[in-house]
Amino acid sequence: MAGASFFALFDDIALLLDDVAAMTKVAAKKTAGVLGDDLAVNAEQVSGVKANRELPVVWAVAKGSLLNKCMLVPAAILISIFANWLIVPLLIMGGLFLSFEGAEKIIEMVEKKGKGKNKKTQHQEALISALNEPDLDIVKYEKDKIKSAIKTDFVLSAEIIIIALGTVANNTLIEQILVLSVIAIVVTTGVYGVVALIVRMDDVGLAWLSLKPSNLFNKLRNKIGSGLLMFAPKLMQSLSWIGLVAMFLVGGGMLTHNMAWLHHVSEIVLGFLPADSNVIHTTTSVLLDGSYGVIAGLIVAGLLHLILSKTKE
Repeated sequence: MAGASFFALFDDIALLLDDVAAMTKVAAKKTAGVLGDDLAVNAEQVSGVKANRELPVVWAVAKGSLLNKCMLVPAAILISIFANWLIVPLLIMGGLFLSFEGAEKIIEMVEKKGKGKNKKTQHQEALISALNEPDLDIVKYEKDKIKSAIKTDFVLSAEIIIIALGTVANNTLIEQILVLSVIAIVVTTGVYGVVALIVRMDDVGLAWLSLKPSNLFNKLRNKIGSGLLMFAPKLMQSLSWIGLVAMFLVGGGMLTHNMAWLHHVSEIVLGFLPADSNVIHTTTSVLLDGSYGVIAGLIVAGLLHLILSKTKE
């Protein structure tokens, strides 16, 4: 009997872990949209740090990110237990916030055409100027960069945890805890692992490019180094664009799945399409989500800019 009970328990644990793995995959797919922006933002946060300090700074921010999630995961579980009704409003707020972030980036891109230098260029010039200051306290500067990155990570981590919580809101408590914990660990490890690779990519490229082409192996590394130097800035630029598109798609999707009337609008539109074409249905559904994200983001951004302009008068 004892042996049978043990194997029954083992089987239950195996089934639970299998369920958790499946739900984690679903949650990971839904949170993946935030990660493009997360990568671009965090890689940019460590710009301006000396090359030999980039990895220690990324490690410090990663530890801060894990601490953020150690606070956010229990908070999400408490909401699930004591205020389950809050999950849908939080998901809607998360969708609006993601859409707003995307809209702000679009507005900034439109504004920069008329103003010449954009905020990013001005920030980079101010950064170079600050680093050239002889009296600059490098230790304090580095700590400030880390604090700023951890604050930014808190917002992005909250979005990820909220989306993941919405995915498993109807599951058991133990499944919620396991899924959110796995998501927190995997996202932190994945994001900051990739950030570390990105910020060191150009240094590796430069080191390999500077090798004397004395043999075939060094010649190959010269070519790879040249490619890495060309690829690194394009990767950062592409991550920003991927993040922008993802914010609208994920933000709009969160709104569609948590606002019944908006979901009904999508169903009406999809009803006009051929019933036998899954590809057309899926593509149209994604485009509708993205459109809702763009519209919602621009409305929120417009209202906030209007309110701020009124308060300044």
